[in-house]
Amino acid sequence: MRERLRPTTDTVPGADLGTRGGRVARRGTHRAVGGPHYRRAMLGTGLTSPAGSVPGRPTTTPRPTPGTALPVQPTFDDVGTPLSDVTFVVVDLETTGGTPATAGITEIGAVKVRGGEVLGEFQTLVDPGGPVPPFIAALTGISTSMVRGQPRIEQVLPAFLEFVRGTVLVAHNAPFDIGFLKAAAREHGYPWPGNQVVDTVALARRAVSRDEVPNHKLATLAAFFRAAVTPEHRALADARATVDVLHGVLDRLGPLGITHLEDLATAADPVPVGRRRKRHLADGLPDAPGVYQFRGPGGEVLYVGTATSIRNRVRSYFTAAEHRRRMDEMVGLAEQVVPIVCGTVLEARVRELRLIAETSPRYNRRSRAPERLPWVRLTAEPYPRLSIVRQVRPDGGPRPGEAEAHIGPFSGQAAARAALEALQVTFRLRQCTRRLPRVPDAAAGACALADMGRCGAPCVGGQDEQGYGDVVAQVRQAMLVDPRPVVEVHAARIAALTAAERFEEAAEWRDQLDAFLRGAARAQRSRRISHHAQLVAARPHEQGGWEIVVVRHGRLCATVTTPAGADPRPAIDALLATAEEATMPTLPASAASPEETDLVLRWLEQPGVRLVEVGEGWACPVRGAEAYRHRAGDGTGLAAALRRVAAESATTAPGVDGAGPARTDAPVHTGADSAA
Repeated sequence: MRERLRPTTDTVPGADLGTRGGRVARRGTHRAVGGPHYRRAMLGTGLTSPAGSVPGRPTTTPRPTPGTALPVQPTFDDVGTPLSDVTFVVVDLETTGGTPATAGITEIGAVKVRGGEVLGEFQTLVDPGGPVPPFIAALTGISTSMVRGQPRIEQVLPAFLEFVRGTVLVAHNAPFDIGFLKAAAREHGYPWPGNQVVDTVALARRAVSRDEVPNHKLATLAAFFRAAVTPEHRALADARATVDVLHGVLDRLGPLGITHLEDLATAADPVPVGRRRKRHLADGLPDAPGVYQFRGPGGEVLYVGTATSIRNRVRSYFTAAEHRRRMDEMVGLAEQVVPIVCGTVLEARVRELRLIAETSPRYNRRSRAPERLPWVRLTAEPYPRLSIVRQVRPDGGPRPGEAEAHIGPFSGQAAARAALEALQVTFRLRQCTRRLPRVPDAAAGACALADMGRCGAPCVGGQDEQGYGDVVAQVRQAMLVDPRPVVEVHAARIAALTAAERFEEAAEWRDQLDAFLRGAARAQRSRRISHHAQLVAARPHEQGGWEIVVVRHGRLCATVTTPAGADPRPAIDALLATAEEATMPTLPASAASPEETDLVLRWLEQPGVRLVEVGEGWACPVRGAEAYRHRAGDGTGLAAALRRVAAESATTAPGVDGAGPARTDAPVHTGADSAA
């Protein structure tokens, strides 16, 4: 099946960003400000603005859908708030003195900006409740007669606090201005909203050296950055000048990796000398998405990462924004940074995973050994049992193209053990590890689990091979298709423990079930894509055109981005002819690492993705573990789902014939009763 794609020239309509506040407001000015580095920082990614996008509002990669996937090493661009999304309010005050205890506010001026554009302004005179000293009047031009009859600060504060709500406050010598505002709010009973505060004096000391300016006063910096407004000791004019100073400072800090709001908290911190000496490693790196490798003196790979702008990300390692001790040690050893430019973010992240698995860098903590992730497996022998294994291997049971009885992979042994125990407390499956003969040994004796009713005791003839096979069929069904028996048993036990107010034990059973559902859902998701010999998908690219991928048995085999307005069909044909080959895996495993398959699945599930070519449909079990995970959503959702299941199955009799679930009508126990 192949869906026809059309050339795309998508555009995004603009938005009215004007706001109004205070006594003076300007609407819809959208004044572009700042230098090239700042504008790139405002776009958040270091790339040019996508065609048709709203200026200052970049298109971002959607967050992964919560589900069963293991956490993937986070990238710099996956965390924090890009400066393009930050609304700043630059504020300046005029007062009658130097401290809130003895002086009052005479004027407030504020400018609201986002993405390099002015959104609105706030200005008002304020009656300080007393005379303005002559030297203040001479300095500012604000006399006692000018403020007489103006609103008092308690009348101005509500409008001002509304104007700054949800923004980042900026001031030149911020402790002075913000200190006066906090004191006024406290005196008149207004709660301070707790906005993050940025001081342009501190930032300027980091960005502009004394070799360039004699001091860091507002007038000096405004002249240095050629501000459009000259400071004149009036609040609104000084705030406008501070806006230009802010943009000039951020323009200088941009190449140092100060591109996100969180960077501003440490932007003024001193950079260690050893780290500063390595800044040359970022010289000449491409301003493009891709993968970067830090390499040591012998050429060994120390660390692998990915970013939408290799240059900006690598530069951030040599700034005060990097606080991780391991990264500081890594930077000290690094002698070279090797970039690999990629056409798309998906390609970059897949390359990162493959490079980490291939080189096992000492400073990467995640994604280093995908082959060691554990699975829970139903063995293939006369009397099968559950075991934890490192890989999916064929047992000769299912027909070609069908899945082996495995769930996972899990994040670690503890999660795999919890999932295994969830199955063992549900079904009367043997837990001994020796291989049983088809004909029981006359000298064999039953274990304690048989006396507890948790094992059919095939070792002593308590169950024949056919009867035990019925239990195995139910276990296989729960692992691969319908986990409801496991959910029902755990829902009943959790309900009983909760009624007895044994909440910690109930939480243990909940977590055990959650581990099983995660592993089963992950296996079902992997099987869904891995059985496809070839899948072609596409989504509209931010800059126009199509981002096209070829996936074979769960492995990303090729990707390309077509130009805006071009017919994508020739590109698809060429991509199919040159794509990497992938062999059929043993299901539910894929032809790639589990994390790569998870990345591809999340990409395919994004809004706007179209399946251009798919072989046998795209489906999952209606009552599969993935459906329970979707209904549950999170821990709270899982508890609600369990209550529904418990209510629905309240009248269902527990299995007692050896082929159904283990007994749940016995008294509630913990410890040995629930241990493997």
